[in-house]
Amino acid sequence: MSMNASESSRAASGRILTDWRPEDPTFWQQSGRAIANRNLWISIPCLLLAFAVWMVWSVVVARLPAIGFEFTTGELFWLAALPGLSGATLRIFYSFVIPIFGGRRWTAISTASLLLPALGIGFAVQNPDTPYSVFAILALLCGFGGGNFASSMSNINYFFPKAQKGNALALNAGLGNLGVSVVQFVVPVVITMGLFGAMGGQAQTIEDGSRLWLQNAGFVWVPFLLICTVAAWFGMNDLADARANLGDQLTILKRTHNWVMSILYVGTFGSFIGYAAGFPLLIKTQFPEVNALSYAFLGPLVGALSRSGTGWISDKFGGGRVTLWVFIGMIVAVVGVLQFLPLGGNAGNFWGFFVCFMALFFLTGVGNASTFQMIPIIMRKEIPRLMPQLDAAAALKTAERESGAIIAFTSAMAAYGAFYIPKSYGTSIDLTGGPAAALWSFAGFYALCVVLTWIFYTRRGAATPC
Repeated sequence: MSMNASESSRAASGRILTDWRPEDPTFWQQSGRAIANRNLWISIPCLLLAFAVWMVWSVVVARLPAIGFEFTTGELFWLAALPGLSGATLRIFYSFVIPIFGGRRWTAISTASLLLPALGIGFAVQNPDTPYSVFAILALLCGFGGGNFASSMSNINYFFPKAQKGNALALNAGLGNLGVSVVQFVVPVVITMGLFGAMGGQAQTIEDGSRLWLQNAGFVWVPFLLICTVAAWFGMNDLADARANLGDQLTILKRTHNWVMSILYVGTFGSFIGYAAGFPLLIKTQFPEVNALSYAFLGPLVGALSRSGTGWISDKFGGGRVTLWVFIGMIVAVVGVLQFLPLGGNAGNFWGFFVCFMALFFLTGVGNASTFQMIPIIMRKEIPRLMPQLDAAAALKTAERESGAIIAFTSAMAAYGAFYIPKSYGTSIDLTGGPAAALWSFAGFYALCVVLTWIFYTRRGAATPC
């Protein structure tokens, strides 16, 4: 393979890899595995921090009233929802940036971009005169973290052989998702102490006389973002062969299963990230006597761990069958949540509510794994039917390319759940006085997902069983 002088210089530095053959067993054993694993283990903390910054407003909004910001409940739910709106939209664009910028450079750039909302939040909450519009802009900027998932998964996908892609992507996604739980566990702790001394600003005194350093919710991520940016820039690699034809990628928009799987993944990952974004504020509004931040982190933790640890269930029983039962279980869990809410003069029961929500989070994780398992199986069956002129090798290559594009597209669509679910809570509370209407709409959506899964993938005689 010929290279110009510039490419030769960069290849010599080890940052751009011009010879990358992960499917060659000798190459993989001698050097490929070590390089791929290094890129993976730098990518994971970068993605974890991205999820943490993306979801930081889920915690901050629950404490803003305590330090004197007189926003309405609807405005607070908007702040929790806006990162989901921008993050989901950015995922569409981030799906295509790796071939343009390179995985190393884009991981470093996208990680460094998270410094803007992290620092902005830290300064904004210290000024009681900060207008709501500034908080809304900062919430939208947190969407940078949501966009990072698509580019991160696309990048790691290039490094590993087919036999190991699933495990590598599961580690990257599952451990990255832990950032949601980390932010909801870490922030309630660090805002109770003067972590950065005089450099971190003055504490805010709340009604009971105790003090908060809410600015630490943003500042605490800054040193870690700097470390990970440097690690990505100097420790990761760009692959010269990582090329993607946009026209080939856009072919998926003609595929029926792209749209069906987008709906199903909205039901699983969209629910996971949306519930995570709205859970702390939902607890605070429905059970004000409970310290929401002491419990909220457990939901995303359960969801992330179940995603990482339950992929084998789909391998054993079939992704379609598992997905069908996941949605049935989610309907039951939502109905359970409704039974324990404070409705119609009933005081409600927090622990019943909490247990049902933990079941919801667990099921979303199982469904996240099962839906991703379904996509490549579906396309390996669909491409030979849709393109019978291709030989077996070409059909497999096309199926893999379209599977990757569908995974990126569905992840973008599903991320809108981080906007829709918190906003639905706020709208339901404004219009009806409680979140029950929103929860009933979620149960109705899961019923639609049950029907779609049965029709396309699990009924006897389905055209594409999986």
